[in-house]
Amino acid sequence: MHLPVPPEVAFDYLVDPVNRPAWQSSLARVEDVVGEVGVGQRWVDVTTPGLRPLMETTELDRPRRWTERGTWRSFAAVLTLEFAPAPGGCEVGVEMRLEGRGLARPLAALLTVVSPYAVRSDLKRAGAILAERHHA
Repeated sequence: MHLPVPPEVAFDYLVDPVNRPAWQSSLARVEDVVGEVGVGQRWVDVTTPGLRPLMETTELDRPRRWTERGTWRSFAAVLTLEFAPAPGGCEVGVEMRLEGRGLARPLAALLTVVSPYAVRSDLKRAGAILAERHHA
């Protein structure tokens, strides 16, 4: 996914949970942010369907790579974003994996296949926000 801003700008915006409700379509708000942006930072995503996964940053190598892990009931999701300079901005690679225990396992496998499309759509929205801010 191409974003029209340098990797540092995209990275700083995307990894800060406070910014997430502006660009993540499934997110109503973020609550209970604990810690600064970095490994070990935790927060609760409050999704529009009402789910409340506990989120944690598990990897942060600014401005190259960032990983979060979210857990909710029988599910766990791991999202990694990789940033690389590109003409006119940067490329953001997406890796998403969902895991499910018990009866949630088949649904997690299906969501692993379709969720990167949703993430890319959200990144497109983030790119539009960043383009407006960066060029304003």
